[in-house]
Amino acid sequence: MIYKIKGKLRSIKKRIFSRLPKGHLDAITDTFYEIVSKNMKIKRVASGFQFTEGPIWMENSQTLLFSDIPSSIIYRMDKKGKVGILRKPSFNSNGLTLDKQGRLIACEHGSRRLTRTEKDGAITILADKFNDKKLNSPNDVIVKSDGSIYFTDPPYGIQANEQEQPIQAVYRISIKTGIMDVVADDFECPNGLAFSPDESKLYIDDSSPSRRHLRVCEVREDGTLGTGQIFCDMNIKTPGSPDGMKLDQAGNIYCTGPGGIWVLDSSGHHLGTVVTPEPPANCAWGDDGQTLYITAQTSVYKIRTTVSGIKV
Repeated sequence: MIYKIKGKLRSIKKRIFSRLPKGHLDAITDTFYEIVSKNMKIKRVASGFQFTEGPIWMENSQTLLFSDIPSSIIYRMDKKGKVGILRKPSFNSNGLTLDKQGRLIACEHGSRRLTRTEKDGAITILADKFNDKKLNSPNDVIVKSDGSIYFTDPPYGIQANEQEQPIQAVYRISIKTGIMDVVADDFECPNGLAFSPDESKLYIDDSSPSRRHLRVCEVREDGTLGTGQIFCDMNIKTPGSPDGMKLDQAGNIYCTGPGGIWVLDSSGHHLGTVVTPEPPANCAWGDDGQTLYITAQTSVYKIRTTVSGIKV
């Protein structure tokens, strides 16, 4: 364990927490309060990190995994907020998810690759090149019910002179053939992605400063994507860009963005924002399915919702 709440560390934690502002709800429509109660509290469950990302709930162990990118660590946290190291170094891992067998898949900025952790702890490289050129820096990843893997590859983890790919793409790896293909190549900085409840749509955001929007694409039967269209424009004066996102079982989207977690309905209407104490980067459903864990810079937070989320 590297993070124990006792003695001096307890007082350090209290000082850190006391310096951070409180979160609140910013409703745009009354429907927002049907999803997030007016009395909902934003609870900080762990802090003291450098930059948290990629949360994923592990049902079997009832723990949350998340990345601290600059520290090159994947942490494991239980419901009480007790945190320990799962992997170090993590090669500056970012997005995390699970495949159909419950194996951990990680986007690694430092190694510029997508990896899978086998049951015996061995690391399998799923992707590190495309057309014999190094990937940029895999950022976020999801797995479809058929086992195919989709991930985004913006240039955030590399210097401009290190980029070998001519595009910032969204890729798909077929679980049947192992072949990796580009499914979208018209993004400047493709980032977070999530399926609709029936997997007929794929939501992908572009966090480029000149775009800052969320798109939706039709998912064809062969796994390729139709032409995307802007689902929600998040290019407002408030600082922050769209990043990680999740959906609930009613089709509502919870997308990190300017000011906090934007809650959108299935038509793209902005219902309200969960304004977090620190700028959020990603989120994941955990506990009984109605707890949304949020990674936000130095901390991990959680909120309760009235609708159950789509678990990984």
